[in-house]
Amino acid sequence: SITSALIAFLCLSAPGGVSLVVPQPNINATVAQNILLSVEYSCRGAATIEWKHVSSWGTTKIAEWKSGNYVNISTVYKGRVTTFENGSIQLLNVGMRDAGYYFITVTEEYGTNTYGTIIVNVYEIIYEDLHFVAVVFAFLAAVSAILICFMWLCNKSLHLCQKKTTHKLTASTTEEIELETIEC
Repeated sequence: SITSALIAFLCLSAPGGVSLVVPQPNINATVAQNILLSVEYSCRGAATIEWKHVSSWGTTKIAEWKSGNYVNISTVYKGRVTTFENGSIQLLNVGMRDAGYYFITVTEEYGTNTYGTIIVNVYEIIYEDLHFVAVVFAFLAAVSAILICFMWLCNKSLHLCQKKTTHKLTASTTEEIELETIEC
């Protein structure tokens, strides 16, 4: 953005300057997604990179490292943050609490600083409509199964009644024939 380019220009023109570019200052994510907080810095000497998260829950230091040296990741973010040499970090499995402002500070060994900010919005995936459809589908499937069972029982009962009626008719017809034969 224009602000990032202006900061980069001012930092490069400063003695021992540090430049920082934030290509994507706004990130929209959904819960459980992985996000990359991408930056690119350059400086003449070694730099220390520090990331902080500021939200309505407070300020938390995420990570701090010196280029080509140690990496210190906060216990809150252990296992969820990956750091990169260019100053970027990847945040795994974001939650609603990860929404907010992410501040990066790049400090050159000569004491020159530059700052960058990324705003992260985290949204929940709302499954209410999907749940409604699933419940209606389950209800209709249950009603269909009950109706099929009821129809099967009715069909069986009808066949049993027809067999008894046919058996009685056959027996009475046979008796009449026998009676007729005997009378002669």
